Amino acid sequence: MIGTQLFAQIERDKALHYLGGNLFGLVGAGVAKQISDGNRAWTFVGAVAGGALIGLGKEAVDSGQEGNQWDNDDLVATILGGVTVGVTIEIFSKKRNKKKPMGSLTTQRLDWKDFSITSGPNAVLTLSTELPDLTTSMRYTFNP
Repeated sequence: MIGTQLFAQIERDKALHYLGGNLFGLVGAGVAKQISDGNRAWTFVGAVAGGALIGLGKEAVDSGQEGNQWDNDDLVATILGGVTVGVTIEIFSKKRNKKKPMGSLTTQRLDWKDFSITSGPNAVLTLSTELPDLTTSMRYTFNP
């Protein structure tokens, strides 16, 4: 029972072709991104073309060897590796919404009315040592 091969598993050869398509798709995407100044469409095309070119090259070499032949399934696995890289790059490189949030928990707007300014030779800005209430705003004092 342990020695039987499961037909649901992908052949090792196809997995290697897929990995090769991933790697050369990444190279193709990088080259296309540099050439097109970051155009997302050309980056995707570069990823697919990188996977397709290495797949075509590998199958051309295989068909020229004795005892080996062209395998369309290997070519498809390699091209799918490039497509996967292209889709992954597209998903993670989408421009984020650049709108500023309406409010922020880390920024507090300061008003000059919140400061108590007194003059003196060693005047420094100090914060109150009390923790603020949730219902009142924090007051800053400027003590000499």
